[in-house]
Amino acid sequence: MFRCGIAYPRCRWILPLLLLFAVIFDIIAIAATSGWVDDSKAHYANMWQQCRGPKEPFDCKSLMDYAWAKAVAALMIIGLILLIIAFIVSLVTLCTLRLSLLRVVGLLLLIAVVLQIIALIVYPVNFNNLIFEGHYDYSWAYGFGWGATIIMLGCGILFCCLPNYEDELTGMAKTKYIYTRE
Repeated sequence: MFRCGIAYPRCRWILPLLLLFAVIFDIIAIAATSGWVDDSKAHYANMWQQCRGPKEPFDCKSLMDYAWAKAVAALMIIGLILLIIAFIVSLVTLCTLRLSLLRVVGLLLLIAVVLQIIALIVYPVNFNNLIFEGHYDYSWAYGFGWGATIIMLGCGILFCCLPNYEDELTGMAKTKYIYTRE
């Protein structure tokens, strides 16, 4: 017959896999050498520096001279550290079925989300105020930062809700059917 709801035992494997993707996306966003801002190769920037010039070699200047850039870097790195801790704790929690730590993982993820949203909003606002020469496109590495943040938000909500379904996660719940023959 038909089963209602989510197949909760699959969450044991899917959620840590999603967190692994978020870790990879965050590392790509932080470590990208070019890609946060792109202006037709005449001017580009990442989280660490900006480079400009009509052709190579570009004249590159560090953004770490500005307090807002240091804050963005710190917030992104702290968010990544919290994400890695949450990933490790989620693996231990879901593989050993010690479900008491699920809300801790959700809380860590939600704190990391708040930090990274702040960083991802502060960067373009202050970058545009620093150099106002027209329209800038925020490209792939900046998008990876937002992708990791959105994945963390979804996983954080799920990790906060999963302790309510402990029996379903452990496989101890009775199967519910939409239609039963009587």
